[in-house]
Amino acid sequence: MTDDRRTPIRRALLSVSDKSGLVELGHALIAAGAEILSTGGSARALADAGIAVTEVSSHTGFPEIMDGRVKTLHPKVHGGILARRDLEDHTAAMTEHGIAPIDLVAVNLYPFRETVLSGADAETCVENIDIGGPAMVRAAAKNHADVTILTDPGDYELVIASLTLGGPDLALRRRLAAKAYAHTGAYDAAIAGWMSEQQGDAFPVEGSLPGRLKQVLRYGENPHQIAALYLDSSARPTRPGIASAQQLQGKELSYNNLNDTDAAFELVAEFDETPAVAIIKHANPCGVAQGTDLRTAYLQAQACDPTSAFGGIVAFNRPLNAAVAEELVKTFLEVIIAPEVDAEAREVLSKKQNLRVLVTGGLPDPLEAGMTFKSIAGGFLLQSRDAGRIGRADLKLVTRRAPSEAELADLLFAFRVGKHVKSNTIVYAKEGRTVGIGAGQMSRVDAARIAAVKAREAGEAEGEKTLRTAGCVVASDAFFPFADGLMTAVEAGATAVIQPGGSMRDDEVIKAADAAGIAMVFTGMRHFRH
Repeated sequence: MTDDRRTPIRRALLSVSDKSGLVELGHALIAAGAEILSTGGSARALADAGIAVTEVSSHTGFPEIMDGRVKTLHPKVHGGILARRDLEDHTAAMTEHGIAPIDLVAVNLYPFRETVLSGADAETCVENIDIGGPAMVRAAAKNHADVTILTDPGDYELVIASLTLGGPDLALRRRLAAKAYAHTGAYDAAIAGWMSEQQGDAFPVEGSLPGRLKQVLRYGENPHQIAALYLDSSARPTRPGIASAQQLQGKELSYNNLNDTDAAFELVAEFDETPAVAIIKHANPCGVAQGTDLRTAYLQAQACDPTSAFGGIVAFNRPLNAAVAEELVKTFLEVIIAPEVDAEAREVLSKKQNLRVLVTGGLPDPLEAGMTFKSIAGGFLLQSRDAGRIGRADLKLVTRRAPSEAELADLLFAFRVGKHVKSNTIVYAKEGRTVGIGAGQMSRVDAARIAAVKAREAGEAEGEKTLRTAGCVVASDAFFPFADGLMTAVEAGATAVIQPGGSMRDDEVIKAADAAGIAMVFTGMRHFRH
């Protein structure tokens, strides 16, 4: 049941940083017989459009002072917003002090977050912390029984449509009030986060996660769960990724689609030197490859585990062309994501109407700093992103035999892939592509076995006579606690190993590697992923 108690708009205060739709709102209010109060740039924009407007300083009888820091902080403004029309002492105070009621407040705040992201100095950022705006927003939202608050230009049409009906009803005013408090809450969170960073405090005593709703999803991981997609308000809006991607075709993205596609795109972005492809199933890679061209890379990635690749997510680090698209439509896939898709490729992919195709305009920086979080019962865990990357100079040779140049390139490739595989992780790689991946096992030995079995079965299905893992390299996301996991990889055919090291039994593992005649390097960095 809706509450249709309507409040007519006789006086409105419009003071906005984002002036989208301001003139249209002003014309509608004037047509409805309302008086408009305004400040600064908003007042000029309205006046330039021929809309009658009264400056707040004229309304209050007090000039703007201190470079505009004090202009709306006045009893004639806040009294007009906060006064309850149903209380006699409130209306008496208004009469006694000459305070006129304000029935609508349209305010959006100084662009603090945009100023920070622009790289402005600290003084400029501080000057873009709005004070009067949040005060008016919170006051109007508190008194939503009598006052309508607008913080989003996207809501102006709702209020404009209500004016001919006698004004916004209580249900709309309540909804806008809730949205207003969310707006000021996110704004304050952004300021608090920035100030903490300025002090070098990554984890303030109180914290929040600012975000803006982009889409309510059909359901969550399972149909009985609800879900939504939020945009991270603390992130640079131009950062390419799944949240900001443009969908060219296909069905609506699901919660699982979004999660898996994010995993695929963040993985493929690790490889910016050559064309690369990552295929993901249930947030784990089932095939990753680099190639001289994108089509070759895709075919090699798919060959790693064709069974798992069916119904998977495919991510590219280069613009998608028709030659690759022709291969993609030969099998069932859920999502394709790439920096761009050319016109010919779009035409080919359009044959698969349900296939979701996304473009991002670029690649994310895998070395970019940032924070990630995971919810737990009663709270959440916050940590810095795993932006670690190992290069040749970081490797420590621990065996008598050193890896060859070809092995070294594959070791670094495999370790970079392993960073994006659920732990415990084993990745077999050869000639710039994965040939077997063991993910999310309780035992590292089991991960090594499963990866080898998958490689053998995929090879047998193609009629190959030689084991794919013969002469491969192997990467482990964390140290081998015992030599058994290493020996499982050696038995599969691995000739070189990359692992973090750091086990109390490192000497035992090194001796086993030397006895097997393989090369092994330590990274000193692990990549657990849970």
